[in-house]
Amino acid sequence: MTIPFDNASTIHLIMETLAFFIGIRLYYFLRKGIQDPISDMNRLWILLGAMVGALIGSRVIAMFENPSLILNQTWLTFYQNKTVAGGFFGGLFGVELSKKIIGVKIASGDIYVIPILTAIIIGRIGCFGMGVLEPTYGIETSFLTGMNLGDNKLRHPVALYEIFTMLFLIIFFIYIRKIDLQNGDRFKMFMIAYFLYRFLVEFIKPFQPLFLGLSIIHWISIFIFIYYYKFYLRILKPKIINA
Repeated sequence: MTIPFDNASTIHLIMETLAFFIGIRLYYFLRKGIQDPISDMNRLWILLGAMVGALIGSRVIAMFENPSLILNQTWLTFYQNKTVAGGFFGGLFGVELSKKIIGVKIASGDIYVIPILTAIIIGRIGCFGMGVLEPTYGIETSFLTGMNLGDNKLRHPVALYEIFTMLFLIIFFIYIRKIDLQNGDRFKMFMIAYFLYRFLVEFIKPFQPLFLGLSIIHWISIFIFIYYYKFYLRILKPKIINA
């Protein structure tokens, strides 16, 4: 049984709002009792940079998800279409730009990891309720997880896959919370894990290739993997030396 469109869209909007609200409240809760090397004012500037970057990135990347329709874009469709992966991609550069402007040179993302994961889960619940009316569904499948998402076809419930993946990551980051890592490592691990998931799950979604048979989500994922190459080298260097 599918949820009527009007109800589903309302639920989706409510869940998106809840995701933002609960994510922010969780951030402030986790920040209590922590000696933050970044001042409150600079945190606000960084958050503003993240929000503006995410707003732009989510729309621009979403536009390139359907290359054949780019020339038919209007300002309304440009604003309405958005993607979480594009939001993270744009948000990353929004943060880096704002930090450069205000002179903050230390990593700032670790404290956001659990709130972001929580917000994704809440938001994807709304996406799942939209079924095929929201572009988070998968291709047809005969696999045991196949579900009727509103078009009487068994499809991969990609939104559910993402919910369970993010739950696993929350458990993982809670498990390693007492491990002594460099500042910023947890956020790097989150970004790499999230974009690895998006890179892989894109193959079971009805995507439009942008270049070399890969979608825009594939390409920004590859960019993220390359962007954090210093992290890989630092982690792998001791193992290579001791091999």
